[in-house]
Amino acid sequence: MPLEVGSQYKEIMKEYLESRSEKDLYVGQQFCRRFIEKDIAPEDVISLHKTALYELYPELQNEVWDSLDFLIEMMIHYGITLREHQSLIRKQEAIQLEMDVATKVQDTILKTRMPSVCGLDVGFISEPAKKMNGDYVYFLNNEHESAVAVADVIGKGIPAALCMSMIKFGMDGLPHENTSPRNVLAIINRIVEKSVDDSMFISMFYGNYNAEDSTFSYASAGHEPALHFNSRTEVFTELDAKGLLLGVIQDAEYEERSVKLNDGDFIAIMTDGVTETRTEEGFIDVNLIRSLLFEVKDGTAQQIADHVYHHLSELQNYRLSDDFTIVIFKKEREQV
Repeated sequence: MPLEVGSQYKEIMKEYLESRSEKDLYVGQQFCRRFIEKDIAPEDVISLHKTALYELYPELQNEVWDSLDFLIEMMIHYGITLREHQSLIRKQEAIQLEMDVATKVQDTILKTRMPSVCGLDVGFISEPAKKMNGDYVYFLNNEHESAVAVADVIGKGIPAALCMSMIKFGMDGLPHENTSPRNVLAIINRIVEKSVDDSMFISMFYGNYNAEDSTFSYASAGHEPALHFNSRTEVFTELDAKGLLLGVIQDAEYEERSVKLNDGDFIAIMTDGVTETRTEEGFIDVNLIRSLLFEVKDGTAQQIADHVYHHLSELQNYRLSDDFTIVIFKKEREQV
């Protein structure tokens, strides 16, 4: 430590202790810049203070000097901890920057085109609980058909996003003549099984609406059952079909079923971020979702999706515990 710095510090401290004036305190505050210029550590400043104090008041009790020695040790460890903390913050900032870039890339890559089929009203919401979305919605459109894939990766963050990119790649490459639900899931399953780590699994529901006969055919790879609302009976029915999660075994087979949609009927396809909504009291009652859907059964598909999302989000104090996705396929009523 430079001797002139110690000497100057002692004189400034002496002036202040004798005057207790704001002016001398200000001089000391400005002198702190010298510590930075000379790269003097906080614990060395305390050591300098102790030396100056001893030269000015050598008769002070031993407890004073011992307390200053204690303070020096504390500042040494404080400096180490502070540097570790600052290093951690820089790493977190770098990770956050990477996550922001990855989120933008994900949004760009996973964009999909909304269906436009006569007589079908479509609405959906897909909101991530954090930065990256582990849910994925993909629409396929033909002249008289509209299909939707709703997938949920068991996992979060960038690995889940990479899995979603693989799903997008598979969906984009589907042959147009082979898009029945069971075939689609079988194709995507083979891609996932070959390309995704064994620790990552994906559930997926795939449904296809045919406008010519108003049928909705579907298959499921371990996904949450969709709900079919029958506008004539005002009853909900689960649309469940047997099938393993994607990526478990290469030659998995998937059951395909179908249901006829009448005017005003709708299908609600959801991920477990909807069906397993958690509040401070625990998981919601499954019947709550049916009640929410029923409350807006006469609304548009988007109004139905919005209503469920806003209500369940409010129950969670607007902090989602899991990625939230709901898709509504509603058969429009014929205009008289």
